[in-house]
Amino acid sequence: MKQIETVNAVGHVLCHDITRIVKDVVKDTPFRKGHVVTEEDIPVLLSIGKEHLYVWEKKEGMLHEDEAAEILCDICMNDNMSAGEIKEGKIELKSDIDGLFRVDVDRLNAINDLDDIMIATRHTNYAVKKGDKLAGARVIPLIIEEEKLKEAQKVAGDKPLLEVLPYKKMKAGIVTTGSEVYHGRIKDTFTPVVVNKLKEYGIEVEWHKIVDDKNEMIVDAIREIKESGADMILCTGGMSVDPDDLTPGAIKKSGANIVQYGAPVLPGAMFLLGYFEDDTPIMGLPGCVMFSRATALDLVLPRVAAGVKVTKKDINRMGHGGLCFSCKVCTYPRCEFGKGV
Repeated sequence: MKQIETVNAVGHVLCHDITRIVKDVVKDTPFRKGHVVTEEDIPVLLSIGKEHLYVWEKKEGMLHEDEAAEILCDICMNDNMSAGEIKEGKIELKSDIDGLFRVDVDRLNAINDLDDIMIATRHTNYAVKKGDKLAGARVIPLIIEEEKLKEAQKVAGDKPLLEVLPYKKMKAGIVTTGSEVYHGRIKDTFTPVVVNKLKEYGIEVEWHKIVDDKNEMIVDAIREIKESGADMILCTGGMSVDPDDLTPGAIKKSGANIVQYGAPVLPGAMFLLGYFEDDTPIMGLPGCVMFSRATALDLVLPRVAAGVKVTKKDINRMGHGGLCFSCKVCTYPRCEFGKGV
């Protein structure tokens, strides 16, 4: 710590708070410990009687917390996000678009294992809106060894820790199965639910077919929608083990490769995901999607909408955090459901 004249303090770091008191007008702290003095600050400091200041003596190989925050920002930041102003050594990132937020969790953990450095993020694979906060980062001390930040950069590698993937422009087709709907015995209440879920990701439903519980009818409907150019196909109903539930077999017979039938998620255990040879996704939706606010579909759909090819391992890892509590007032996605992956 050393004392210098205020007029010579530009670029130096304050090592104490500075209070401003104007009787009957204001009492505040316009400059906090750690603030880097700017040219614009000089008149203000002089106006409150600060002719001299105590500042940190910058040593070679040491960084101020604001300088460190800029480095951490570079480690995290990717396309489709923007950084806020550094405040008291902390920097935050927000999303510039609606999209799928993803975190390289292994590298994030490796950086947080380093001393005196922290990065906090949302959960990975989270559907975010434009303006949503994504992450915050800072170092713990006011002044930190530059070598520690170089180590963090080394651990992070050349690729940013975070990304926000935009949703793809997609047109979907829905195949509604069930003799009760096909013969008009009951109203189709499943399709409107699916249509609304797809709308959240900008996906338009271009094709809709209602078929009987007959294998060939289901297969033909899937193939017709696929050949019409659908980017995504969803089949509702017929996903249980009842003898009349034929959808899983029909999806396979239509030419799709089944990634997984059955998910460690409640509700949504009978969920199915497959892909055709050209990577067009097809999903089989169990009945719970119709009446439960959040199911396995809600964990998979944002990824598919962003063009991420979901694997068997991805689905199997959903068991950790895959239990919905069926709260009377549902707050999903602002709850723990699906946050284990």
